Amino acid sequence: MALKSSAMSVPLLCLVLLAVGNGCYGGEIAIYWGQNGNEGTLSEACATGNYDYLILAFLPTFGNGQTPMINLAGHCDPYSDGCTGLSSDIKSCQAKGIKVLLSLGGGAGSYSIASTEDASHIASYLWNNFLGGQSSSRPLGPAVLDGVDFDIEGGSNQHWGDLARFLKGYAMAKQGKQVYITAAPQCPFPDAWIGNALATGLFDYVWVQFYNNPPCQYTSGAITNLEDAWKQWISGIPANKIFLGLPASPQAAGSGFIPSADLLSNVLPAIKGSAKYGGVMLWSRYYDAESGYSSSIRSHV
Repeated sequence: MALKSSAMSVPLLCLVLLAVGNGCYGGEIAIYWGQNGNEGTLSEACATGNYDYLILAFLPTFGNGQTPMINLAGHCDPYSDGCTGLSSDIKSCQAKGIKVLLSLGGGAGSYSIASTEDASHIASYLWNNFLGGQSSSRPLGPAVLDGVDFDIEGGSNQHWGDLARFLKGYAMAKQGKQVYITAAPQCPFPDAWIGNALATGLFDYVWVQFYNNPPCQYTSGAITNLEDAWKQWISGIPANKIFLGLPASPQAAGSGFIPSADLLSNVLPAIKGSAKYGGVMLWSRYYDAESGYSSSIRSHV
């Protein structure tokens, strides 16, 4: 069906929508999957139609001479190559236009980068085992992921920029499928762990965790702390897009949950005018499946 022309231009339509408080749709939703065996399969998550980015959590063991090991909780056993079956789910998600990324780190794990040389070795491992390279022991099977996410919450704050640079180097040499480099820093600016790396301009999307951090998160009816932090993030790093990272239910985090009514009426109208606004990131699929949060905000993000 052909799209009919309209007398109202797109920019003017956006202004009208902003005036009535609806904003101009264009944001996306990213979600973390993998840390609860009761959250359903990856293909089920993608079949909801609620997500644009599916982030596999986590690769929590790597660097400093360690053998890298993925941990997808109750979903599969990587020690027996039990996660290779996820390849068909990953391809199914990608066929729907959903980008699937692997997240490094997490809140609990054993990871750090000892040197620039170590960063090079880790990048080589990631490229050959999860991205566009070749390996006989790919943990997730033959599926080629769309990128790598940095959820660095411990270890060391050194050489993460080197790792991003090496990964981008592989992607440029390949000259094919784009490899997305993303990060999930805490909302206090700059982030203690990857603040230096984020300043390199190598990161495509940054989903900032505006939760478990009272000084920069939303509290009932009070948006000032969040809004001030948001302004720091959009002006302070050269990423393409910044996402508002939130828990998908009150149980998903210690603090920082924003009821959907508050998000739609108070928070999003205050930040969606930013040129770098990318959308909303949610932790996690398990909690979202229980709360239905993404369904309640999808059409307004």
